[in-house]
Amino acid sequence: MSDQAKSQQAGDDILFRAMQESDIERAVEMTRALHWPHREEDWALFLQVGQGIVAQWQGEVIGTALGFPYGDHAATLGLVIVDNAHQGKGYGRRLMQAMMDQLGERSIILQATVEGAPLYEKLGFADYGILHQHQGVLPNVPLAQLRQGERIRPLGASEQTPGHLYSSATGTDRHAMMQVLNAQDRTVVLTHDDVPVGFANLRRFGRGWSIAPVVAPDVDGAKVLILHWLAQNAGNFTRLDVTEASGLSPWLEGLGLPRVDTVRSMVRGPLPEAQGEAVLFALSAQAMG
Repeated sequence: MSDQAKSQQAGDDILFRAMQESDIERAVEMTRALHWPHREEDWALFLQVGQGIVAQWQGEVIGTALGFPYGDHAATLGLVIVDNAHQGKGYGRRLMQAMMDQLGERSIILQATVEGAPLYEKLGFADYGILHQHQGVLPNVPLAQLRQGERIRPLGASEQTPGHLYSSATGTDRHAMMQVLNAQDRTVVLTHDDVPVGFANLRRFGRGWSIAPVVAPDVDGAKVLILHWLAQNAGNFTRLDVTEASGLSPWLEGLGLPRVDTVRSMVRGPLPEAQGEAVLFALSAQAMG
């Protein structure tokens, strides 16, 4: 944020400034009030990958917004929160506007709750898809059936496969993001005749673990990657955020991993287009896209 934005103060004594690590504890309090599962470690990861703005009133943080630039042309936006005691005063819109100003001319993608969607529509966002959140505990997982020539292997120590495939699947530059995720996540790569064609990460998140993201050449490839991590994580609470276009939601329900929420995928500006055969089946997180 500019020095002017950092010191911006209105007649209602609200200060908007850059989010800092010292704000994370308060951010966790606000997400818990919404019954969202984010831990301090999750917020710290988001700040490492992206950037945040907070609204401060009388020395207390009462609102947040996070942005994640991916190259010069696209970004995602999420975790727009205003404390319940300060709802209805337009602070959510001002946080959104401050973050959009910071992201500049990039196309901006977000996942909209029912409560947030009307504000996003007023700010120029339009629907382009649906996202389904699945989570639960699976004690038993069917064996993944690999096709001829397919193999699932761990990510190599210096391998750049996830960054290349994720960037291709989203039409955005995800290389820096994936370097951060791969440093702390467990990652496996799907190969066909020894050529990398997909990958999936397993990460501690919220109430348990998240299989996120999942990128594959087709739905069968996505399923074997997901089944790999579900089997490895059997008996533990596991979450996936899958696109409706993937067709995976009914399959996950059939496995016994229920759909617990559905949100609207929205974009302001041109929607980035995939640049290859890789397809995004599950997001890294709703905020990060």
